[in-house]
Amino acid sequence: MIRFLKYVRGYLRIRVWGFSPERFMNLCSNKGILLWDIVREDGVYYMCINVKGFWGLKPILKKTGTRVAILERYGLPFFIPRLMKRKVFVTGLIFVIAFWVFSSFYIWDIRLTGNYRITEDVFFTFLKENQVTVGMSRDSLDIGELEKQIRRHFPEITWASAKLNGIRLQIDIKENDAPIQVEKPESSGGTDLVAGYDGIVASMIVRSGVPRVSIGEMVTRGTVLVEGRIPVYNEDSTIREYYYVDADADIMLEHAMNFTAELPLDYVKKEYTGREEKSYYIKLGDHTCSLPQNRPFLVYDSVMKESRPLFFEKLSIPVYLGEVTHREYRDTEYFYTEEEARGHLNQKLMDFLADLEEKGVQIIEKNVKIDRNSLSWSISGNFLVREPVRTSSETIRDTGEERNTDE
Repeated sequence: MIRFLKYVRGYLRIRVWGFSPERFMNLCSNKGILLWDIVREDGVYYMCINVKGFWGLKPILKKTGTRVAILERYGLPFFIPRLMKRKVFVTGLIFVIAFWVFSSFYIWDIRLTGNYRITEDVFFTFLKENQVTVGMSRDSLDIGELEKQIRRHFPEITWASAKLNGIRLQIDIKENDAPIQVEKPESSGGTDLVAGYDGIVASMIVRSGVPRVSIGEMVTRGTVLVEGRIPVYNEDSTIREYYYVDADADIMLEHAMNFTAELPLDYVKKEYTGREEKSYYIKLGDHTCSLPQNRPFLVYDSVMKESRPLFFEKLSIPVYLGEVTHREYRDTEYFYTEEEARGHLNQKLMDFLADLEEKGVQIIEKNVKIDRNSLSWSISGNFLVREPVRTSSETIRDTGEERNTDE
């Protein structure tokens, strides 16, 4: 603290020599002039003295026959005049301070914590719809109303808290830990499993419902495989009523499947000429400021590189500096070689087979060939597959049953 006060008031580093430097220091002590950091070298003394005390040394120097010289100056009284000579630096400093004060009245960063089910994109879209954005005034934000809107818009959020921390809006939420109840569509009175294509029943395991086909039987599209109408019999083996369920079974149908894909003989490839032009921009929040620029080339790609200065990052101010590199290219026509064409077509086939595998389809036999005509390469394949049945339809009631039910 004492060193800080000395710096504010200013002090000097002096050299004292002459007839009686020791008497000089004694008289300074008697006059209340403070001396410190005293060092002696070859009969010469070096010491520090404050500015006010230095102006009172003249009578002491006459009495003691000593001389004094100023070596260095320290403190604000000497720093500020030197600083004022650097007008560009002072102007920049004033601008920075003014910008910092001006920025403190706005929100420049929004942070969200506690979200697991709700993505940040969905939440920030909600904030934007409620006029809560980066760059808004702190005074225009109603914290209490924002918390109510969050809980009202997101039923899965059980607790929400928003607070302003400097220029940052911190939003903390807590989601409901209970599992989300998925409402099942109401059944209209039972469902059947039906064939979605022509084929042969390869396997069948029924969990609920009445099977209407057997393994090895040929079925057509729309055939009921498992019926969701279960008969209830009387003692005399006559049907008393029907009990309706959702048919559930693991059924594999064996059927034929085709695949075709084409690839043109030629293709266009970009070749870069090596010519580039760069442009720069400044981005503040959602607003971008850049110099107007004409199209640099006839055809070109643009590569954007964006960085955030450390100064603005520490202050959480969304100021970014961007560089856009425009690279000229020309379209060049090439023709696929046989090896390249086969590679592309085989990749399409592998993607098709991978999609079938994800759906649980088993491939029994396959026959694939690649051809070329005057316009394109083509691949065609015939497959014998076993595919699970997933098609269901509402169980049809007889008119007589509906009348009995009403009665």
